[in-house]
Amino acid sequence: MDTTDALDSPDRPDHLGPLERVIAERACERLVVEFVRRLDLGEPGDVAELFTPDGLWEWAEGDRRIEGRDALRAYFAGRPADRLSRRLCTNILVTLTSASTATASTYFTTFRVDGHTGGMLPPRLPVQIGRYEDTFRKVEGRWLLAARELFLDFAGPTERLSPADARTGD
Repeated sequence: MDTTDALDSPDRPDHLGPLERVIAERACERLVVEFVRRLDLGEPGDVAELFTPDGLWEWAEGDRRIEGRDALRAYFAGRPADRLSRRLCTNILVTLTSASTATASTYFTTFRVDGHTGGMLPPRLPVQIGRYEDTFRKVEGRWLLAARELFLDFAGPTERLSPADARTGD
């Protein structure tokens, strides 16, 4: 293909109208938010449905690289049943790279304890602060995560509540 053909390609992001662009960006932003909502309040294994069938989850440090929906489902469903977590996402910046692909960078903060049996807990410091670097792909009319890479700037261990702490919220 010569350069003229590439400039005329209908898949270029600048060939989208303003409304199409906003809808695509918002769909990707919603995936970012839905990901953390499912981890914190839903069934963690359901996070896999937000990825393409060949989706990838990777941590820049360490050896966590999970590929494919089945592997992602097993990985996220394997989190402790007594884990209480809340993630805050900010500064979500989506960039369309074509009419059917996009990237995003999102800052996140994670609050988390294990051993939670119910009730409100006193405030804790976050256990993670970092960013997600995402790649999105539109598949059969639906935006999905093709890849998510996690970068940690601050991290610490997840606190395990004692049985007394878990019951009283102390």
